[in-house]
Amino acid sequence: MIDTMPNEVRADCMNCFGLCCVALPYAKSADFAFDKDGGTPCRHLQSNFRCAIHEDLRNKGFRGCTAYDCFGAGQKVSQVTYEGKDWRNSPELAKEMFDVFPVMQQLHEMLWYLHEVLSIERAQSIHRDALAILEETERLTRQNKDFILQIDVSAHRRKVNGVLLRTSEIVRAKSPNKKHPKKIGRGSILIGAKLRGFDLRGANLRGAVLIAADLRNSDLRMADLIGADFRDADLRGADLSESMFLTQAQVNAAKGDRHTKLPPTLRVPDHWKAAD
Repeated sequence: MIDTMPNEVRADCMNCFGLCCVALPYAKSADFAFDKDGGTPCRHLQSNFRCAIHEDLRNKGFRGCTAYDCFGAGQKVSQVTYEGKDWRNSPELAKEMFDVFPVMQQLHEMLWYLHEVLSIERAQSIHRDALAILEETERLTRQNKDFILQIDVSAHRRKVNGVLLRTSEIVRAKSPNKKHPKKIGRGSILIGAKLRGFDLRGANLRGAVLIAADLRNSDLRMADLIGADFRDADLRGADLSESMFLTQAQVNAAKGDRHTKLPPTLRVPDHWKAAD
């Protein structure tokens, strides 16, 4: 398998005005070292819109930052929607820009999933529908700021989700494993679950809570992982190479090693390498 994901849906911080470091709020927790209100720049954001502790975020108490992914929305808002005007030099645009950013992030996340559908050979029967809604979503991202702020994101997500569900059903139906434990299913609460070595091929783990679950050496090929919470889940030796709808943010929140198999669209997080 090869990486077919376009750069448009990958974060390019060099062409963004640090929007995630300003627009989004966070609370002091295991993921963030202090409280920050939405619209307030993080104290570590420099004048060039780069993070002063980027190389040491996890050690400084900012695991949440290492797990976040805007799917390329940051550079789209910065360079396309606002044509290179930044919130520091044009403060009158700041609040509006910060409101546009989370809408764009959701649209770009949908683009990521739709591009993935188009890369799945088993789902060729719905590629035409996927392409149509992908093009519609892309058109939405290129509208002006006023239009973007009026988008009914929930309604559009439902349309996208219809394609994603059909893809999931087609792929999982072809999995060689049709039986999974009763506790395994959509939205399952599996905090700390002992799933080491489980055959989870074709499992529906949409929205499952897998915080600190032991998934070492488990087989998650053809499993639907959209929205699954992998914070501190142990994926060492697990096979996710053909899983569906897994994102870099989910991987970054988990634990893994050089034996973990990821889809070609995702990279091995630096903290996995350091712990290997």
